[in-house]
Amino acid sequence: MNIRAGKNGVILEIKAVPGAQKNSICGEHGGALKVKVAAPADKGKANRELEDFLADVFGISKSSVEVVSGKASRQKQVLLRGMTQKAAAEIVENILKQKQEDL
Repeated sequence: MNIRAGKNGVILEIKAVPGAQKNSICGEHGGALKVKVAAPADKGKANRELEDFLADVFGISKSSVEVVSGKASRQKQVLLRGMTQKAAAEIVENILKQKQEDL
């Protein structure tokens, strides 16, 4: 999983899938966290929903999450402001472990 230190937090690689039935984290895909969002890829709606969803998942404010690269692509880089690399990695690891247990 590609989680690296950024200027004000961490950068997380995301593979976004817009237009899903519900928001969910599906697992890992090519080193990125695969995230489904319910909003369509229309005028930034999916990006905003992705930011809001990740804020909830990581327990940070919505203003602390920003798509910094790939706004018009499914491959994105998302900044999680104020989050440490270790904390973000632990949250991702727990989510992926839970996904495995649910299978």
